[in-house]
Amino acid sequence: MANLRHLRAFAAVARCRSISKASQVVHLSQPAVTQAIANLEERLGAPLFERRSDGMVSTDAGTLFLDRVERALALIQAGARTAVQLAARKGGRGNAKFDQLLTAAQLRALIAVSKAENFSLAARQAGISQPTVHRAARDIERLSGLALFTKSSQGIALTPSADALAQAAKLAFAELEQGFAEIDEMLGVDAGRIVIGTLPLPRTFILPTAINALLARRPDVRVSVVDGPYNDLLRDLRHGDVDLLVGALRNPVPIDDVVQETLFSDPLAVVGRAGHPLAGRSGIGLADLAAYPWVVPRQGTPTRAMFDRLFEGATPPACPVESSSLVLIRGLLTESDHLTLISAHQIRHEERAGVLAPLPFDMSATSRPIGITHRRDWRPTATQRDFLTCVRAAGRAVGGT
Repeated sequence: MANLRHLRAFAAVARCRSISKASQVVHLSQPAVTQAIANLEERLGAPLFERRSDGMVSTDAGTLFLDRVERALALIQAGARTAVQLAARKGGRGNAKFDQLLTAAQLRALIAVSKAENFSLAARQAGISQPTVHRAARDIERLSGLALFTKSSQGIALTPSADALAQAAKLAFAELEQGFAEIDEMLGVDAGRIVIGTLPLPRTFILPTAINALLARRPDVRVSVVDGPYNDLLRDLRHGDVDLLVGALRNPVPIDDVVQETLFSDPLAVVGRAGHPLAGRSGIGLADLAAYPWVVPRQGTPTRAMFDRLFEGATPPACPVESSSLVLIRGLLTESDHLTLISAHQIRHEERAGVLAPLPFDMSATSRPIGITHRRDWRPTATQRDFLTCVRAAGRAVGGT
C-alpha cells in the first residue's frame, strides 16, 4: 500500500528540486523527507532523483512516476472538495483541506466499508481487525468534519460525501497501481494487469481474439474479465475497479465522465434452433414470430428495447424467460422451439456447429454500435494501449465479415 505522506514528499521534492524546501511544503523534517524518497525508491526498484550540486533532478523513472502521483493526489483532493461541497448543501461544514491529513490506510478502510456496508464484513474482506476499520473510518470523519456514515437496514450506509471520497480514493489507487506497473515495465518486468468489463456480445470472438493477441506479445500480463449488467459495470468503471468496458454502446452516453468508441455496427437477428419450424419459411411476419415462446434480455438493455420496438403495436409473444446468458439461451433454444433476439455474431460458433441459426426475417434496421467505453481522464499504460490495439483489430475483423 502506498504511503500518501511519502508520495506527497516525493511530489514536493520533484517540484522544489530540494529536500529542504520540500520539507517546508509538506511539514516534515528533512530526514523524514529523505527517508520517504528512499522508501519509494526501494519499493520501485529505481532511483527517482539524481543528486546534483544544483539540486534534485528527476530521473526518467521519477518523471514517469510523478505524473501518476500527481494525478492520484489531485483525485483525492478533488474528492475531498466534492465531499465538503455535498455536505454544505445540507448545511454541513467541513475542513476544506482535509485531504492533506488523510492516510492510505484510512482511505482503504473507507473503500472497504463502501463495498461491504458493514464494519465487520469490511474488516473481514480487507483482512484487518474490525476495531482498526472502525477507528480509521471515524478518523476520517474527525479530520474532515463531515458525517460520512449512517445506519441502514443492512448495517452502514455512506453519505453522499463519503461516496464521493470513496470513489476518488479508488481512482487514485488505480492511478498508483498503473504508476508502479509503468516503472516495472521500464525496468523490463512486464507485470501489467488489465481488468475488462464485458457485456455479452464480445465474449465469443472479440475478447478471446484480443486477449490471445495480447498474450502472444506480452505473455506475463494478467487479464481479469468481469461479467455483469451494464449499470454495475459502468459503476465499476467509474470507480476504477475495471479499466474499460467492451460491448454495446449507449445512446446517449450515460454520463459525461466516460467516453465511448465505436468498433463496428452490429445488426440483431431472430434466432432459433437449427431445423426450427420457421427456418425454411419465406415471408415470415410478426404473427409467425409471436406464435412461439421467446427468451428475451433483461429490461434496460439495448436488445430488450429493440425487442419491444419490434412488437410495438402488434400482439407480443409469450416471454417466459429473461436472460442474457448465451449458455442458458443455447440450452433453451436447442431443446425447444423458443426464439430469441441476439447478434448473429454472438452465435457464430453455434451456427457453424449447426446448433442455432438465424431465421430469414429482416432485422437490418436494428444495427447498434459495439465498442469500448472508458473513463474520460483515463491514461492507459503501454500494456493497456496494446490491448486497445488488439481489441480494435478484433473489432475490424468482425466489422469486415
